[in-house]
Amino acid sequence: MKSARILSAALCGTILLGTGACVAPLRGYQGYVVDADLVNSVQPGVDNRESVLQTLGKPTLTAQFNEREWYYIGRATRNFAFNNPRAEQQTTLRIRFDEAGNVTEVSRTGIEQIAKINPSGEKTPTLGRERGFFEDLFGNIGTVGAPGTGGGGGPDGP
Repeated sequence: MKSARILSAALCGTILLGTGACVAPLRGYQGYVVDADLVNSVQPGVDNRESVLQTLGKPTLTAQFNEREWYYIGRATRNFAFNNPRAEQQTTLRIRFDEAGNVTEVSRTGIEQIAKINPSGEKTPTLGRERGFFEDLFGNIGTVGAPGTGGGGGPDGP
């Protein structure tokens, strides 16, 4: 009886340890690793593109329509088991340059800039009536080449 209790306790302990590993949060980091001393060393009116490139490295991205803005983006994420990762922290550093290439502004934003998008299920919503399987399969029978459907090929067609 005593050995059955020990075996049961060992089995429960193993199960608890195994399930505990499944629910432990997985942490990740993507993008630019912010070094506060390096970021604070970039000063408007003092630095230019070359000095920023030497100090901070290549930017994560540049503005699409204006190459005078550089962005350094880093994000810490966390997720449980197989769930999608959620951002815990984000730092976006934006550096603006004038036409001569000198730094005019250095600004930071955080996680408040992340847009949360909720897609509409598994389907793309469309306007009009919904067609069933057989309507999709047999719906064009008799319409190919018919007048007014845009299909040529007849004696009156092009």
